Amino acid sequence: MAQELPERHTRTGLFRIHTDVASQHLKPRRKVLVYLPPGYYDSPERRYPVLYLHDGQNLFDGNTSFIHGQEWRVDETAERLIRAGKIEPLIIVGIYNTGADRLPEYTPTRDKRGRGGSGELYSKFLTDELKPFMDRTYRTRTDAANTALGGSSLGGLISLWVGLKRSDVFGKLALLSPSVWWDEKAILKAIAKKLPLKLWVDIGTSEGDSALPDARLLRDALKERGWKEGTDLAYHEFEGAGHNEASWAARFDQVLLFLFPR
Repeated sequence: MAQELPERHTRTGLFRIHTDVASQHLKPRRKVLVYLPPGYYDSPERRYPVLYLHDGQNLFDGNTSFIHGQEWRVDETAERLIRAGKIEPLIIVGIYNTGADRLPEYTPTRDKRGRGGSGELYSKFLTDELKPFMDRTYRTRTDAANTALGGSSLGGLISLWVGLKRSDVFGKLALLSPSVWWDEKAILKAIAKKLPLKLWVDIGTSEGDSALPDARLLRDALKERGWKEGTDLAYHEFEGAGHNEASWAARFDQVLLFLFPR
């Protein structure tokens, strides 16, 4: 059962938290934080699109972030754009990572050092357990066209992999600074055909020597399979942006404007 949060910390807007979400596929239970749009309880018949984001502790609250005080400001950005009528009101689900299990869960393949590779189990948790629970608990639009998945770094990697495998569940993806490098860029081989996916892909120019070339390889692979920039693909390079929460926060408004335009 969802609980009201006893303290606000740096959160803005209406939240519910599920503190002990279990899975048949994954051992660690986890927190799931749910942002509800303005007016959610004023229109009991209205249903909303949903954006699922990984690394939930870094999204809304500087007091829970991996680096204290650094958050994506997802709630402030969503509130501002919704109230300005620039994006559709939406529900945002922040899925906490579980620390030591983050790398295995966010990687779809095992690398040559034997690391990672639990992404399939994490995908089943998302598609078979968490999303049905959210659809039962909140007034969601359940179709793929109104369901998005996103994250940064390894969170971007696993979002792309899940989307390619389950475009029947997730029809929109937000890939911020995706870790294309994982397992010798195995994700590029997974892009086998054009799918009904709307994709945001970005990278900062100060994320390391290989980050920018890797992001361009991903963009090119998507375009070769039929995605078109300006329609179902947005690709952006942000000058001077690093691999951190502040950089992702600075451009998250553009992500929402592309995926959920009014």
